[in-house]
Amino acid sequence: MDHTRTILIVDDVSIFRELGALFLARSGRVLTAEDAMRGWELVECHRPDLVICDLEMPGADGASLCRRIKQHPEHRPTPVVLMLGTNTAEARARAVRAGADDLLGKPISRVHLIETVNRYLRYEVVRGLPRVDLDVPVRLVVDGGRSALPAKERWGTLRNVSRDGVFVEMPETLEPRTEVELQFALPDAGREFASTALVVWRSDRGVPGLEGMGLRFLDIDSDSAHALEDYVLERSVADARPGLPPSLAPAP
Repeated sequence: MDHTRTILIVDDVSIFRELGALFLARSGRVLTAEDAMRGWELVECHRPDLVICDLEMPGADGASLCRRIKQHPEHRPTPVVLMLGTNTAEARARAVRAGADDLLGKPISRVHLIETVNRYLRYEVVRGLPRVDLDVPVRLVVDGGRSALPAKERWGTLRNVSRDGVFVEMPETLEPRTEVELQFALPDAGREFASTALVVWRSDRGVPGLEGMGLRFLDIDSDSAHALEDYVLERSVADARPGLPPSLAPAP
């Protein structure tokens, strides 16, 4: 066990806390909390290296705890993984808007849980999600109300895709936290993909060699999400390139 790492699991269901602690027993010191209030107390007291939290809980839910962590100047860098009990576009969008660094579905998969924890805790630099390099056109429709720009159609080039989001190359980048509609087709996938997405970083944040912006999917439907994940897993390798942002979580 790596005693230098502390992992906090927050879930109102005891069996999920127990399973998570069992699965991660060799990954570090595991703390558990039954609700968001107790979770925040442990964050303040123990400053965990990673927080894994259920999205849906009575009272203050996982989204509220995630937002609180990401809005705190000292705790903001702490990675937060939100677990989704329902595989819906609405649940995913709520988790992304709260600032979650990654998402996991329930019931808990031991393999996926450990792989996710390892991405954040095993290496000196956080490993990116597996992704596929591309060169295909992507259509964006900007929500004028959120971006303070007239709603308009824009086009860019989709340079890579992961199960979580995309990098779009385009000379006119948008402000982080701008929401857009995305439409694109993937080679050999036999279908088009459409989703709203959140701009979470752009090239003028100091990423060398990139001219464009990173976006996270919001309300992508479950069928498209599964098809996209299969596409990436079949064609990708883990992204360990230096210089890419380790997380797509938006700054508050």
